[in-house]
Amino acid sequence: MDAQILFPFAEYYWFYLGFTVFVLMMLALDLGVFHRNAHEVSFKEATTWSVVWVSLALLFNVGFYYYAASNFPTDVAWTKSLEFLTGYIVEKSLSVDNIFVFVMVFAYFAVPAKYQHRVLFFGIVGALIFRAIFIAGGAYLMQFHWVIYVFGAFLIITGIKLMLVPEKDIDPNKNILIRLFKKLVPVTSEYHGQKFFVRLKGVLHATPLFIALLFIEVTDIIFAVDSVPAIFAITKEPLIVFTSNIFAILGLRAMYFMLAGAVDKFHFLKYGLSVVLIFVGLKMVWLNDAFGGKFPISYSLGIILGVIGLSVVFSLMFPKKLKEPLS
Repeated sequence: MDAQILFPFAEYYWFYLGFTVFVLMMLALDLGVFHRNAHEVSFKEATTWSVVWVSLALLFNVGFYYYAASNFPTDVAWTKSLEFLTGYIVEKSLSVDNIFVFVMVFAYFAVPAKYQHRVLFFGIVGALIFRAIFIAGGAYLMQFHWVIYVFGAFLIITGIKLMLVPEKDIDPNKNILIRLFKKLVPVTSEYHGQKFFVRLKGVLHATPLFIALLFIEVTDIIFAVDSVPAIFAITKEPLIVFTSNIFAILGLRAMYFMLAGAVDKFHFLKYGLSVVLIFVGLKMVWLNDAFGGKFPISYSLGIILGVIGLSVVFSLMFPKKLKEPLS
């Protein structure tokens, strides 16, 4: 465990505030200017936005390095910038699971392509709020050394489960929160443009678009239970956990529209992600102590990139066999 937190919230609250304002401005620009009118997001547009979000994250990391180098020794600044990059890559990789869910949810509710960006936009806003809460809670809990072993064991178990348990089809109607919501609020059977709620005969109804959004929010909370401890395994700095996590989430919508049609091709990625989760879990419960309190971040970055890269290469080398139609 790091000897001390270099960027404590009490001293860097101004940075959190400024970063949050920046994120809100980018989201307002995204929805209020570029996606003011509902339209189907093209591959070209999604790729452009993906490049924008990744570039912003990398530029932030460069600026973060120079700021850290002006206040701490150069080797410390380099380590912290690598921690940000590693955390960003881990969260980006784990976000692929979200894309699988997006594909299945949109197919299940038959969400028109031109309204999918609106659902994901508000889904991401909700995810940002819940991630901030989870990270704040995680930062508090990480003060207690025994929590490190609990988080580590949880990640190892989650990784093994992801590797061994077969995937199941999603049925939102079986989700207890969705069922409870439908008992409290009537839901229309058809869409009403891009509206989440509509008033019919004086009674407020939710539309299927809102149900799709609600299910995406619920599943993201579940995913956050894995991803937030995974980044705390990389760094104990809440500021790095917060910024790397948020940057990865901001690019999630663009990544979905870019990869939605090809996501099924990366069938070995599931196993790569499970190995990554097991590795970061082992870092917390064993490797950090074995290496004098901190497993080298450069080794972590190399292992994570190698595992994810190999899983993508194997997916392309050994394509998934399509099920033959029943005669």
